[in-house]
Amino acid sequence: MEITYFRAKKMADQKELWKPSSSFLAQANLTKYAHFLQQTRQLDFSNYEALWQWSVEHTADFWQSIAEYFEIDFHDKPKQICSEEGMPDTRWFKGSTLNYAAHVFKQKTTDHPAIYFASERQKQPLSISWKVVEQQTAALQEFLKQAGVKTGDRVAAYLPNIPQATLSFLATNATGAVWSSCSPDFGAGSVLDRFKQIEPKVLIAVDGYTYNGKAYSRLDELKEIRKHLPSVKKVIVIPYLNENETFDSIEGAVLWEDVIKQEAHLEFVPVPFSHPIWILYSSGTTGAPKAITHSHGGMLLEHYKYLSLHNDVHYGERFFWYSTTGWMMWNFVQASLLVGASIVLYDGSAGYPNLNVLWSLTEKLPIHHFGTSAPYLMACLKNKVYPNKEYDLSALRSIGSTGSPLPPEGFDFAYRHIKKELWLCSMSGGTDICTAWVGGNPWKPVIEGEIQSRALGCALYAFDENGKKLQNEVGEMVVTKPMPCMPIYFWGDSNNVRYRSSYFEMYPGYWRHGDWVKITRHKGVIILGRSDTTLNRQGVRIGTAEVYQAVDKVPGIKDSLIVNIELPQGGDYMPLFVLMKPGHELTDQVKKEIQQQLRKEFSPRHVPDDIIKVAAIPLTISGKKMEAPVKKILMGIPVEKAAKKGAMQNPQSLAFFVDFAKHRALSKHP
Repeated sequence: MEITYFRAKKMADQKELWKPSSSFLAQANLTKYAHFLQQTRQLDFSNYEALWQWSVEHTADFWQSIAEYFEIDFHDKPKQICSEEGMPDTRWFKGSTLNYAAHVFKQKTTDHPAIYFASERQKQPLSISWKVVEQQTAALQEFLKQAGVKTGDRVAAYLPNIPQATLSFLATNATGAVWSSCSPDFGAGSVLDRFKQIEPKVLIAVDGYTYNGKAYSRLDELKEIRKHLPSVKKVIVIPYLNENETFDSIEGAVLWEDVIKQEAHLEFVPVPFSHPIWILYSSGTTGAPKAITHSHGGMLLEHYKYLSLHNDVHYGERFFWYSTTGWMMWNFVQASLLVGASIVLYDGSAGYPNLNVLWSLTEKLPIHHFGTSAPYLMACLKNKVYPNKEYDLSALRSIGSTGSPLPPEGFDFAYRHIKKELWLCSMSGGTDICTAWVGGNPWKPVIEGEIQSRALGCALYAFDENGKKLQNEVGEMVVTKPMPCMPIYFWGDSNNVRYRSSYFEMYPGYWRHGDWVKITRHKGVIILGRSDTTLNRQGVRIGTAEVYQAVDKVPGIKDSLIVNIELPQGGDYMPLFVLMKPGHELTDQVKKEIQQQLRKEFSPRHVPDDIIKVAAIPLTISGKKMEAPVKKILMGIPVEKAAKKGAMQNPQSLAFFVDFAKHRALSKHP
């Protein structure tokens, strides 16, 4: 059967929501970079698209210019900028050595703190000076050395989003060791699935954490993790819940406070450009998590580029992104230190005691760049949380959104109810690259429902199934030129077998990311969800993001999840599972509204076969809907093979789908 591509919302329905003023343009870091290219290379670009085109056609020249513009301190100079091998074998800045943390500490100052921290328990923001950060990082580095940590060894963390996590990363990085972290809401099994792969020498952990006003002890989990990690020589424990807790039963345990007391001098160990900086992990909800390993130099160049040129973060500003240490956005937040900003950390629920908690923090500090997820903005919209009515957000320059596609209603909400003169930077990237492929652009207007542009150096296109580039049509997101931020390998992946199969099988030599994307007629970008969970409905590919965008508009619905199951005898079955708001019921009238909304905004093929009420939507720890595992369960695959419960927020939610599968017998007919 020939597959046709669905179409996103028509351009005619979209509108311009913001455009940069002349003063904004003049002060933008991207403008300064363009002047640098003009002065040093006699390159003159009349618009962003011309600059982007140069950046992807002259790959080596572009990345060399980034290294020069941001004054990268190479201990050993590169002998070659970019090797000739194609992806994934390309190597960058061969022969060079450098250190990421050294560039962070180039920004140390007495003008402003390095870190601001708040949490459910720490209501008033705490500030931490660069002097304290340097002293404690040096002390921790000295401890790591005494514990035998050398260049290339791994340091693992089981920590919430607290300042100690940042200091631990900086000390690890300065030493030339490799960082890896999980948030404490991960179960012991999920942590071990990750850390056993990398055999860390030191583990840094808390005794527990607080979320939604409730304390969760993690002592049992910590003991279990320690027991099954024989590579660990020392465990640094932070008594985050109980200051009087003792940890004698944990082999090799030492208290954080004892570690940071010693006097030491911070040193920066130069490592090769392609030396591992950190190991991140795929969700691991359906199989062993991929241990995605990034390079020291690749992350340094990419983070300078993105935080400065695309996020336009300036010296002395406060940069916040709501995250946990288990999400790549935590690593991304640390990068704002590179450009002279203060990082803002928050530990706890974004909805406790209510959805205003982060907006209150934005006013208090104040925050200049506020980063969050699309679901958070949509939750504020649904719950009629209007920050501009309650808070002074005059210092707020930008809102960043990622995690899932932000629908047009989310764009409108930002400009109506957060701030009219606001730069909305919707972006999309992933753990795979620890940055964004597409996102903010200080030179271009914000169009409702669109990401502004492809990032510099990112040769991203929409491909059809035959590898043909599409314009103003939806296709597979494909990157045709290598970038330094691409993984160097997956840890323990012999001969890059798993790495190649993850990205390079569908279009040999090109990176296929697994998202549906549309490059619009004015070079904006629309992401329409994961292509690996696409609903193939009667030969038409439907993005799940489209369905959620429409269903979210129906009053009384809190969340939803949709899958499509191809039946053995032909045909398919597409159920929609909805979570209702408290006090609302899934009536026939609500079902009719859902059907009408989908038919009106998209097509009759978007209308589900069944609409079923559920008590919870299965979510990964990072908050992503578990469409693929639910589909597997409904197709009769045992739940223990379909999903890893330790990598979930709410594993109990799967019981409903197991029961549903038994009663519906989808292998025969719904």
